[in-house]
Amino acid sequence: MLMMAAPFANAQAAAAGRFVGTLTSINGDSLTIKTDAGEIKQVAVPSSALVQRVEPGQKSLSSATTIQLSDLQTGDRVLVRLNPDATGSIPEAAQIVTIKAADVAQKQQQEREEWARNGVGGLVKSVDIGAGAIVVTTGAGPTAKTVTVHVSPSTVLKRYAPASTRFDLAQAAPIDQIHAGDQLRARGTKNTDGTEIDAAEVVSGSFRNISGTITSLDTSNSTVVVKDLATKKQVSVHVPADTQMHALPEMMARMIAARLKGGGGAAAGSQGPRGGAAPGGGGAPESASSAGDSQRNANGAGGGNGQFSGRRPGGGGGDMQQVLNRAPVIQFSDLKKGEAVMLVSTAGNSDLTAIALLTGVEPLLEAPEASQNLLSNWSMGSGGAEAAAAQ
Repeated sequence: MLMMAAPFANAQAAAAGRFVGTLTSINGDSLTIKTDAGEIKQVAVPSSALVQRVEPGQKSLSSATTIQLSDLQTGDRVLVRLNPDATGSIPEAAQIVTIKAADVAQKQQQEREEWARNGVGGLVKSVDIGAGAIVVTTGAGPTAKTVTVHVSPSTVLKRYAPASTRFDLAQAAPIDQIHAGDQLRARGTKNTDGTEIDAAEVVSGSFRNISGTITSLDTSNSTVVVKDLATKKQVSVHVPADTQMHALPEMMARMIAARLKGGGGAAAGSQGPRGGAAPGGGGAPESASSAGDSQRNANGAGGGNGQFSGRRPGGGGGDMQQVLNRAPVIQFSDLKKGEAVMLVSTAGNSDLTAIALLTGVEPLLEAPEASQNLLSNWSMGSGGAEAAAAQ
């Protein structure tokens, strides 16, 4: 989970004289930047402009390194401060502060590993505000368990923004904002059997899980209507371009279903296609740990993305999160009327937006409670894993 350096923080809320975004193209001394607000901005960089590089996590510019414009690359994160005295037709930069894309990737990997080692995640069962204790249910099927998350005044508490699992967009929120049914990730120090954790960091959010059959599609508006198996009602869901969409191969779906229902066999995490789509960017830590056997798994030893780690007989680890992310990526045009889907959307009863969508799930719908738990944890930050990439 990558948090932008302090010089970048709240830049969008500052005066119009500066903005934060991702460098998309370089043409001589002109840069094109996609801002975090989705705008495309072009800026000229004169020789007098100060160009600096900071490492992820730095708290100020005191240790920033001065670099050349030629050191910038597409994909870098940049903060641009404009020259208020410039008179040209194109805005002119007075200062550019960058976090290199390679540094972002390295930091993300380190943080994913930290969440994998010391993280837990699942659905909130209860919250005791006075005691600072949050009971979370993790795992699914035979691996289901409860974990008590202890928070203290030093715990960093954050809440996902509506329609987002990006950690970098999460906002500080007190414990009383956390409610039963929320999805939650915590990182900290676990006890020996993993049933309690003293949290250094917690992120939570409210999402809706839907399992059902597609009854109609509106290609022009990228919208599907699904008959929700739980409520027996039709729900309309918008599926934007950044929705995580994967199709489970039949054998993979059957292995996962058997595992969720307590069946034997090799861990599903040891099967399935290698490669495929990497976990989605921008949300919460995603990645994977193979540590722990099937009786002590926590659905989210990986921060922003939930996990369903298991150890198959005879050794070797498996990670259900990786299995889901490695399943073939699909597009809206691949969806079909009558097809069974599982999806995670924004909360509410109308105007829903899909965050993650999975097809090929017919075997999983035979264990709807367990399958919804699985998918709800997949949504946390796969969208993001990250839950936390700096976009």
